[in-house]
Amino acid sequence: MSSLINEEEISHEAELVWLEDIEHLDYVRQSLDRLANRRGRPAYHRPGRMVGYALLGPTAKASRSSGTFRRRVFWLLPHDRDSEPEGLYTKGAPAEAVDPRTLQPRVKGYKTERSEGGPPSTAMRELGITLPL
Repeated sequence: MSSLINEEEISHEAELVWLEDIEHLDYVRQSLDRLANRRGRPAYHRPGRMVGYALLGPTAKASRSSGTFRRRVFWLLPHDRDSEPEGLYTKGAPAEAVDPRTLQPRVKGYKTERSEGGPPSTAMRELGITLPL
């Protein structure tokens, strides 16, 4: 879950690669996966689809016990809001979900009103920012 990711675990990230335009996504799920290499597109074995992933810099060390690297993978399930706007996550978001606009290499991201499916704040209304719900 994203709340369990700490900044030290992602301190060797060099870049985030997006496979889709994240401007149209209210949230993405993120997890730390054990992968065989620092770079390249990881294999994806979940239902749904991979939306993006992190690339690690050359100083990232593999686990001594498994020889794998922990990298973030961003994904969505078939019942997430982008596919089922009136479904389970019409309001609220999964525990591991964050607003993709808040993500950067070495920054774990956070939930926003948009990712939670809530109404815009007064500040957002004053700035003319609307949520795509």
